[in-house]
Parts: sequence; structure tokens; C-alpha cells
Amino acid sequence: MSLDTFILAVDNGLRTVFASAQSTRAIPGKALADAPLTDTEKKHAASLMRINHVGEVCAQALYQGQALTARNPVAKAALAEAAREEVEHLAWCETRINALGGRKSLLNPVWYASSFAMGMAAGALGDKWNLGFLAETERQVGAHLAEHLHELPAADLKSRAVVAQMQADEARHAETAVAHGGMDLPVPVQGVMQVMSKIMTKTAYWV
Repeated sequence: MSLDTFILAVDNGLRTVFASAQSTRAIPGKALADAPLTDTEKKHAASLMRINHVGEVCAQALYQGQALTARNPVAKAALAEAAREEVEHLAWCETRINALGGRKSLLNPVWYASSFAMGMAAGALGDKWNLGFLAETERQVGAHLAEHLHELPAADLKSRAVVAQMQADEARHAETAVAHGGMDLPVPVQGVMQVMSKIMTKTAYWV
């Protein structure tokens, strides 16, 4: 890894964790009217959107780590495109968290660092496993988003619009990874990823 590459990776990590992300696409549901929500509904919705924000922090870190060790230019391009859209997801989630009176996870530096290390490890295994890891990650994120669409207050149409668009994007990222040669991960590896994901989501709901 060159010094320039390392500096760029550190810069991206700092911006992801500490800066406010920007979106080139309009925020889904922006034109919708704010619905009246109870304090309990706002708190619950903000916590769910915090989980989603953490998921995007982790995704950004995974992609950056994978891109550093990916060998195939096509794989690198797929990772870069997915990472750009994940930045938009960061911006959308943060906007909803702020609107609902919530806050981002205090553990974002930890989430980013651990996911970055996982991404580098996945990339070092070779592009087919790298892309397979990407596809499985996106599938699991999509499953969480589907759950949140059921859990979010019915009246919170703005948050629901954000989550629905994120779900569509994640599904497309998974399909792209498979199309570029991503392999299905062994079932035990998928299971470990699911356990780690549950720990993250349960923790991020509160912290």
C-alpha cells in the first residue's frame, strides 16, 4: 500500500465518522409532509435510523478496506460505485436522525475500524471472495432494512421512503457483486456475519 493510498484511506475514515455526508441525489421522501409523531415514536424511529446509519458507516469501511486489497479493476470499480451510494445513504440517515431529534452512534469509530479490518481481510482472499463478501453483506443489510420497514411508525413516511430506497440500492449492489463473479460464502461464515450484525444492531439502538 502506497503512502498516498494510506492517507486517502485515513481521510475517508475521518470524514465518514466525524463529518456530515453529502448526497448528490435528492433525499427520498423530502417532499412529503412531516407527520405528527409521539415522543415514543420519534425516539424509536430515531434509534432505528441510527442503526441504519451505523450500517452505512460499516459498509463504507468495508468497501474502503476491500478496495485497498482488490486486484481486479472491475472489482475495484464495483466497490467504488457501491461506496459512493453508501455515502448518500449516510447523508439520508443522518438527516432523518436529526429531524427526529436523535443522535448518531457514539461507537462509530469502533464500528468503522472493525469493519475496515474485515474489508481488508476479505479483499486479501481474492476478488471472487471479496465480491462474495460484498454480496452477502448487502443481503444481510437488506434483510435488516426490511425489518425496519415493518418496525418504523406507519405515519413516519419520510423515514420509510429513505429505508425503501436504501433497500433497493443494497439489492442492486448485491446483484452487481454476483454478476462480477462474487462467490457464495460458506454457511458458517454467513452465520458469523449474522451474529456480528445482531450484536451491532442491538448495541446501536441504544448507543
